[in-house]
Amino acid sequence: MAELKLDDIRAMSEDQMSDAIANLKKERFNLRFQRATGQLENTSRLREARRDIARIKTVAAQKRAAKTK
Repeated sequence: MAELKLDDIRAMSEDQMSDAIANLKKERFNLRFQRATGQLENTSRLREARRDIARIKTVAAQKRAAKTK
């Protein structure tokens, strides 16, 4: 999965965001195993996946905050 852009994330629904987070967590899990076994070629992808998860969670929190106002 390529790095997600902020505009793409903001366009997602809550269900799409939760699906994207689940997919990224699975990918991160697999990447950690690849790193442990020495098979990971693109080590920067771990950081990208972690930051993508945080980016999605931040936008989701902003949307929830905007609903309560």
